Amino acid sequence: QVQLVESGGGLVQAGGFLRLSCAASGRTFRNYAMGWFRQAPGKEREFVAAIAWSGGRTNYAEPVKGRFTISRDNAKNTGYLQMNSLKPEDTAVYYCGVRSAYGLSPQPNGYSYWGQGTQVTVSS
Repeated sequence: QVQLVESGGGLVQAGGFLRLSCAASGRTFRNYAMGWFRQAPGKEREFVAAIAWSGGRTNYAEPVKGRFTISRDNAKNTGYLQMNSLKPEDTAVYYCGVRSAYGLSPQPNGYSYWGQGTQVTVSS
């Protein structure tokens, strides 16, 4: 089992920035790839970004490329999502998940453990 806790969400104006954190406990965090997903009201959970266990590979959804940066600190058992130039359409609950399988899957069902989510609201 891996327990994940997201933090760092909040209300921000368009053009602003936020840094989300995902703190892991339980099994060794560095054994897992990590992903960030988001879910807006009435919509399905969608892929945002993913990072390999070593941090050496990343994958981003097109809408966030160039604005968001995923990273991790395995010594602190924590992953991050730096979100810059935020837009109202980025408003959603953001979730982190981890997967032990190879690859940086953009599919939610490819992830074994999830956090409870953190709300991000971007006002226009």
